[in-house]
Amino acid sequence: MKSIVSFFIACTLLIVTACSDSPSNNNNTGISEPLDPFVQNAELGRGINLGNALEAPNEGEWGVTLEAEFFELIKATGFSSVRIPIRWSAHTSAEAPFTIEEAFFDRVDWAIEQALENDLMVMINMHHYEEIFQNPAQERDKFLSMWTQISERYKDQPKEVLFEILNEPHGELTAELWNQLLPAALDIIRDTNPNRTVVIGAAEWGGIPGLLKLDIPNDSNLIVTVHYYEPFQFTHQGAEWVENSDPWVGTTWNGTPQEVQAVENHFQQIVDWGEDRGVPINIGEFGAYSKADSPSRARWTEAIVHFALENNMSYHYWEFASGFGIYNANNGQWDMELLNALINTE
Repeated sequence: MKSIVSFFIACTLLIVTACSDSPSNNNNTGISEPLDPFVQNAELGRGINLGNALEAPNEGEWGVTLEAEFFELIKATGFSSVRIPIRWSAHTSAEAPFTIEEAFFDRVDWAIEQALENDLMVMINMHHYEEIFQNPAQERDKFLSMWTQISERYKDQPKEVLFEILNEPHGELTAELWNQLLPAALDIIRDTNPNRTVVIGAAEWGGIPGLLKLDIPNDSNLIVTVHYYEPFQFTHQGAEWVENSDPWVGTTWNGTPQEVQAVENHFQQIVDWGEDRGVPINIGEFGAYSKADSPSRARWTEAIVHFALENNMSYHYWEFASGFGIYNANNGQWDMELLNALINTE
């Protein structure tokens, strides 16, 4: 009799251990009750993008490989959340059922775990899905399949994990088509994550013009994200991927009344749009490229942070440790002017 009891105890322990090691379980219990997206947005607070890592074609190819230390530094410095851009499409089979590579899922699991272990909220998105911007109809099934798999994988994660459906729709994925595809993806997420906070952005690269064309699905737990890089000739001066941007090098941002008023006017458009629709706003990307002078970058960043906080918006600076970055991973040095603007601006 004792041997039989011992056998069943051993089997039970094996089952418990297997469940606890499951990436979708991860010792979390999911979200059992509806959430207030305004509370979620407030808790996102001051955040930063871990860019140029998992949204590269392969991690490391753009000069950034995520390290556990990054999450520790981000938390210790005063941020409360991270946004992790992810190029799922580069790690998914080309044919149905469009299976996401297990090794890549494991890497995303690790990144989420690092954020949660450091008491950081974490937003995972779908980034640089270039194929869907070129041919939305052809890529629709793959897009929805990826979200089916992602949603199932992370359905048991806590409320601190947010999903952002697609970064910067543009090209052939017009505002009209995006307004049709967005609710289809949201419905898939809701099948397995009925209470998770979901972040949605607009077409036309996620900026204000696209925002004005965005239709909000009928869902009570959404945050709308807006990207802000104005004036573009300042924020993208000398950017290698922007055609004819070299002549812009030397453009300054001095915080003149006219410059500040232009930013305030843009933010007022965002505020009015959000209030009319009753949704919280996240500034999911903003940043000035490192070829701009550091004092101008800091002044501009301080202005964006000020207007975001003044209007109860969370924000995620673009980005941590690359061309727009605030941290040099090679020497462990911070850009203190930028860091101060992001953390200490009221």
